[in-house]
Amino acid sequence: MTTSLRMVVVGADAAGMSAAHQALRGAARRGRRIEVVVLERSQHTSYSACGLPYWVAGDVDGPARLLARSAAQHREMGVDLRMGATATGLDLDAGFVEYVDDAGGHRVDFDEVVLATGAAPIVPRWARDDRGALRPGVRPLKNLDDGAYWIDRFGGGRPGRAVVVGGGYVGLEMAEALLRRGWSTTLITRSRVMNTLDEDMSTRIEPALAEAGVEVVSETTAVALECRGAAGATVVATADGRTYAADAVVLATGVEPVSELGAAAGLPLGKSGGYLPDPAGRLAAGVWAAGDCCESLHRVTGEYVFFPLGTHANKQGRVVGENISGGSATFGGVLGTAVTRFAAGGAHVEVAHTGLSSAEAETAGLRTAGLVTEGRTASGYMPQARPIATKVLAERGTRRLLGMQIVGGQGAGKRIDTAAAALWGRLTVDDLAQMDLAYAPPFATVWEAVQLAARRLADRL
Repeated sequence: MTTSLRMVVVGADAAGMSAAHQALRGAARRGRRIEVVVLERSQHTSYSACGLPYWVAGDVDGPARLLARSAAQHREMGVDLRMGATATGLDLDAGFVEYVDDAGGHRVDFDEVVLATGAAPIVPRWARDDRGALRPGVRPLKNLDDGAYWIDRFGGGRPGRAVVVGGGYVGLEMAEALLRRGWSTTLITRSRVMNTLDEDMSTRIEPALAEAGVEVVSETTAVALECRGAAGATVVATADGRTYAADAVVLATGVEPVSELGAAAGLPLGKSGGYLPDPAGRLAAGVWAAGDCCESLHRVTGEYVFFPLGTHANKQGRVVGENISGGSATFGGVLGTAVTRFAAGGAHVEVAHTGLSSAEAETAGLRTAGLVTEGRTASGYMPQARPIATKVLAERGTRRLLGMQIVGGQGAGKRIDTAAAALWGRLTVDDLAQMDLAYAPPFATVWEAVQLAARRLADRL
């Protein structure tokens, strides 16, 4: 056995614990000794943040169902997990992390350190009082404590009026959850619902929300909050000066990287404020980063981008743990592939995208062609057939696939994975149109929707 190596991980969710356990597995496989210490400032570890809206909606029985591993299980598997431990200082030259917990201040030395501190919700100034605390009835949905707060508020008693601020993934999912709980819901967004899509695709989403009973207020911003009593609030939108009464205000205004610890130690940050690890996950000698505190290389543009998703965090953490234990792994980059749905009040719409939007392609200096194709999710004579709109974006000249967006009924969204695989392999729209995909009337049309869209764009090119 070799001399023991100490690895300190800051952050105990997807990226951090993936790194910790992969390092232990890799060391055992190579006959090496490694000590893994993990510092986590909260009392939660290894849970599905993406499942929180569905817990609030009532699809998930309780927080235990969202846990991948408990703190006790991590410790049983060899991780020195220290909960309630907030890292306060990082000395890269001397090789130690300072942290505080209920017992006071401490210091832990390291040979290798992994920064996996995640991302924090963006909270508008108007959502806090003069002391910096969240106002009554106002909260984001980012962790298990937030979920428990909203379960307590929405899970029992008489339904009230809610305002969701933000029209992205969490905003859409929380609007669904609130309607299913019987709450009257208004969604306020500064531009469009799901504005990561091109406008000719995102405008297809709002009618489904309106059909279900959501009041959508677009192209405006919530700028002030007037509290009335212990739980009342009024959100003021700037575009028309109107107010929207609410018994609860859900903040879905995005997240930002938590990178202050490394920044204070002199580590460089990207445009969004995230760390900039290389494909191996390395920031500097003996210093690594993974997960939502990082920016990642986009496989289409080659630029660093901020895409905080659990899929990336788990893969990046695994890469870092493998390399620290003596391996040679790399993270292949991101495409921004994502999918969600809104299913409430009789409406069902699925939304997905991968690769670049038209605006992103233009910013990257690419000459593009795009086309929206209408289709069905199954053969038209089948009862489960639903509409699906597919937008394909390709580069002129090379015919390289650049991106795809999907908006449609049940069964539409996960088709985005076909385009993501084609993008990963740097295929052309012609390649995508000719791929051998499965067909049977209950599942697809003879020309699968994504292939039909690719073929039609290829013909125009």
